[in-house]
Amino acid sequence: MPTRTNGLPSRQQILDFIGESDTPAGKREIARAFGLHGADKIGLKALLKDMADEGLIDSAPGRAFHKMGGLPKVTVLRVVDVDDGGTVWAQPERWEAEGVPEPRLRVKERKRGALAVGARILARTEEAGSGWIAHPMKELPKGAETILGVLRQEGDKLFLQGVEKKERRDWLVSDAGGAEPGELVMAEKAGRPPRMTARVVERLGDPFAPRSFSLIAIQRHGIPHVFTGALLDEAKEVASQPLGEDREDLRDLPIVAIDPADARDHDDAVWAQPNGEGSWDAIVAIADVSYYVRPGSLLDKEARARGNSVYFPDRVVPMLPEVLSADVCSLKEGVDRAALACRFTVTKDGALKEPRFSRAVVRLAANIAYEDAQRAIDGTLDHPLTEKALKPLWDCWDALNRARAKREPLDLDLPERRIVLDEKGRILSVAPRERLDAHKLIEDFMIAANVAAAKALEAKKMPVMYRIHEPPAREKLAGLKDYLETFGVKFALGQVIRPATFNRILEQIGDADFRPQVMEQVLRTQTQAYYGPGNHGHFGLALGSYAHFTSPIRRYADLLVHRALVEGYKLGPGGLSSGEVDAFERIGEGISQLERRAMEAERETVDRYVAAYLSEHVGSVMDARITGVQSFGFFATVEGIGGDGLVPARDLGSEYFRYDEAGHQLVGEHSGTAFTLGQRLQLRLAEANPVSGALRFEPPDGIGSAGSAPRERERKGGSPRVLKRRGRPGNIRHQGKRR
Repeated sequence: MPTRTNGLPSRQQILDFIGESDTPAGKREIARAFGLHGADKIGLKALLKDMADEGLIDSAPGRAFHKMGGLPKVTVLRVVDVDDGGTVWAQPERWEAEGVPEPRLRVKERKRGALAVGARILARTEEAGSGWIAHPMKELPKGAETILGVLRQEGDKLFLQGVEKKERRDWLVSDAGGAEPGELVMAEKAGRPPRMTARVVERLGDPFAPRSFSLIAIQRHGIPHVFTGALLDEAKEVASQPLGEDREDLRDLPIVAIDPADARDHDDAVWAQPNGEGSWDAIVAIADVSYYVRPGSLLDKEARARGNSVYFPDRVVPMLPEVLSADVCSLKEGVDRAALACRFTVTKDGALKEPRFSRAVVRLAANIAYEDAQRAIDGTLDHPLTEKALKPLWDCWDALNRARAKREPLDLDLPERRIVLDEKGRILSVAPRERLDAHKLIEDFMIAANVAAAKALEAKKMPVMYRIHEPPAREKLAGLKDYLETFGVKFALGQVIRPATFNRILEQIGDADFRPQVMEQVLRTQTQAYYGPGNHGHFGLALGSYAHFTSPIRRYADLLVHRALVEGYKLGPGGLSSGEVDAFERIGEGISQLERRAMEAERETVDRYVAAYLSEHVGSVMDARITGVQSFGFFATVEGIGGDGLVPARDLGSEYFRYDEAGHQLVGEHSGTAFTLGQRLQLRLAEANPVSGALRFEPPDGIGSAGSAPRERERKGGSPRVLKRRGRPGNIRHQGKRR
């Protein structure tokens, strides 16, 4: 307790009190500590302002003071690292002390749940020796205190319109921070209910400029997208090292990489040749990232914190700096590259025999786009490597494809949307991505290598970071049973559920007009895939052992599998460390969360691009399909383009529409006009908001042209159940390599 004084305390007394206080020290606490009353409190306020202007103290949110360059006693921290020993490290979410390094705090263990990288916590801070300790008080929701939005002017006032679809209100702006109407900004909530306002803390520019839609997702989800100078220096240093002499030389083989035409990095390449015994010798060569990114390095810590690369239509946020991801580690035509090679024999019935792994040097014969590889096989493109490389690959794939058909993995043909941009980042088109045999070929070669990696590590008694996809939960299967009964499709809960079970359902439905929504419902029945050291199989692929091995440039899980193989096969430096082994379960949880973050950000950005594309067609009547029905209206998507939009019930006319919850449809009380899940209809696009990705539709010419009487079909128990508007599980991605 400070000694009470006649008049104001000195600057040093205030600094000593702030430094020694066990609780946040605001003006009220300082006044109480020094026995100040009346006019002295006014003088204290002026003194504290002077001390702040002189750089002696700073204030934290809530007006608690701390020494300039120090930390508030209670503040918001963001977790930036979890080291191999399980120690959690955090840094202040805001740090504005010029010339003073941002402190790094060790977070004390807490009883409830592990903290993942990116988590936000309210913590009490304590200086201990030459370092700091954080005592977590509670975990905060991501973005709980900030709003990403666009400024708009109304009279002499500025309002902030949030970018999220669920943001229903606009915020009065109390401090624009120099930003102008129409700018995309990051703002903090200020004040107290009911007089909450927004204070701009960062200007992000024109929301409609090229690359802004992905920037919105990056900011909203807190995706790290800038590499520090020290990390870039480390990347340049490791990139300059020689490939090493103890590598298998595969440069004479016509190995090719088959990727999207717009691929930014090339993890994998393939080769196959008949061996004269009715089988094929095959190689899947994968970028040897573990040779460059060693455990415990700055590169390794950053890669783990990011978890994966994030792919947007207009940019990539890479897991590794571009000198590695797009250059030294990327397998390119005519350039020597370090690879981890998976060799195996494929029998005529598609079985894998004699897998082995080696560090190799490769020199690709070509980087070929999927479309060009397909055209070469179809005979519409004269490619110099058709006979030498592509046809043997297709022959080998025929065998792998037969094995796949026998295995009967889950077969859902759900198209992805492809955003095509011009050189300036403007939208040229939005369309479903074409599914070619070339995609399936690479997919099956990658699956074969992933299986070989998992089984090889099991044989070596090495830890495995499995890609796990568990069977559907019984309650979801029960919901699917009820849903299918509305179409007259039988589904027995007592049977052993396999992927083929769902394939039979789709075969039974055939090309019925409700096939797309049944596929959606089957997908929603599946569990979320994740990473972990316990082998629970991959249900969707119908595989007992499965790990991700083929994309170490863009997935941290694959890098761990590479390190385990390097260690297990004694292939040199860059093997799995003992600390990583002990932390496998925690690492798996962390990178699974980061993968979900990336998928949400990617999906939201595509929605924004779709809305931007459709904004040029507001007022047009479009073919649409109902994807969800609720009491307040129904959701629809534009056929062939995507993008969910709402048709509010109030826009359906003066007639009262009853919500049939069991049948998941809206039914006109007098006319019987129904809007039913899966129904195809024409709608007019009323609004398209590119910033939030939200769409709004309305009937084109009254109810009669939009709605229809309930379809004449055999039903049991009413109409189809609604598909709840949740994101897809993301367990299986047919066009890409996320499985």
